[in-house]
Amino acid sequence: MAFKVFIDANILLDFTLKRSEYAQSKKIIELVIEGTVEAYITPSIVHVLGYWLTKEYGNSKAKELLLTILSDITVIDIPHEIVVNALHSKMNDIEDALIYFTAIHYKLDYFISRDKSLQKQGTPTLPIYTPKEFLAELTQ
Repeated sequence: MAFKVFIDANILLDFTLKRSEYAQSKKIIELVIEGTVEAYITPSIVHVLGYWLTKEYGNSKAKELLLTILSDITVIDIPHEIVVNALHSKMNDIEDALIYFTAIHYKLDYFISRDKSLQKQGTPTLPIYTPKEFLAELTQ
């Protein structure tokens, strides 16, 4: 059975823009492609990626990259009541609260992010791992 994981925008940006954390992000994407991991994102992640990819590569290439990503990663949306719950939560960053509570709603196994402030707010219900921590967890 594949692990179900939420992939934060920073991981996909590392991969697509070949930033400093590229190697770890690439390994996670490889696990998705081979089926070891089922990956999920929200429309807001697509929005963030679209902005930065268009800025870096232009509109046509950005669309091509997004479509390639979406051939292996599923977009999940957030129901109204989960939005309300997220806004009532103690999480200060609204965007982080929305995506985190969406992942909890869909009963995902892991949340992968390099956002240090978000990591401090994770719960035992849905642990938040860096790519390095997640990859180490899989090899145990």
